[in-house]
Amino acid sequence: METVVIKCGGSVMEELNDSFFESLKEIMKDGYFPVIVHGGGPAINSMLDLYNIAADFKDGLRVTCEKTMGIVELVLSGQTNRQLCSMFIKQGLKVLGINGSDGSCLQADYIDKQGLGYVGTINTVNTDLIMMAVQNGYIPVITPIGIAEDGCKLNINGDYAAASVAKALKAERCAFVTNVDGILVNGELISEVNERQIKGYISDGSIYGGMIPKVNSALSATAAGIEKVMIISGKKPFYKNNCWYGTAIAAEEGVLK
Repeated sequence: METVVIKCGGSVMEELNDSFFESLKEIMKDGYFPVIVHGGGPAINSMLDLYNIAADFKDGLRVTCEKTMGIVELVLSGQTNRQLCSMFIKQGLKVLGINGSDGSCLQADYIDKQGLGYVGTINTVNTDLIMMAVQNGYIPVITPIGIAEDGCKLNINGDYAAASVAKALKAERCAFVTNVDGILVNGELISEVNERQIKGYISDGSIYGGMIPKVNSALSATAAGIEKVMIISGKKPFYKNNCWYGTAIAAEEGVLK
């Protein structure tokens, strides 16, 4: 049973259109089973503003005190997960929203409790729980919230969570959804790229802005041992006639899409 892990960031959720869901249906017809991991950064920031809590980041990770962790879980589980699941249901797809801490789905360790607070890195994924949903025809939609050994909830970077889930499931590929077709250089889509080329494109300014963290997340997935990693569009078809569309990323030369 071939799984495909798809990461939907909070900033792109509002832009998912019918083409994205048609592609999802296509991959399911061809025997792939999608597993969704989502983020919710913009919505979390809005809620923190509402509660007058300053957003603080360290090395790209959200510093998460106890109050912030409560808001992170409130937004991810109570808002963005519900919103995304509703979008799938309206498209006629069966989904099961899973908070990452439920059933010890995402077991995690503190990264730096003193410096980052309730921020974690995944050590174990409960693949049995995820596959139970898949085998019963449901698309799991997972929040990046981990559970620590002491029972505390931990905030997990969504991109890293997707890579961890993909590795644990031995997924056929891990795809990161963005609001463009893939990596564009001089206005043209780059269909295949490796780490050395990406570093060159970043250095010369061809890859810039919000695409930089996206490609770095994709590279972290390749570093985790996932052979097929892609950046795909949430606004255009990413799969049709047994062919994937977007940018395939590998650590070394010789990417196979």
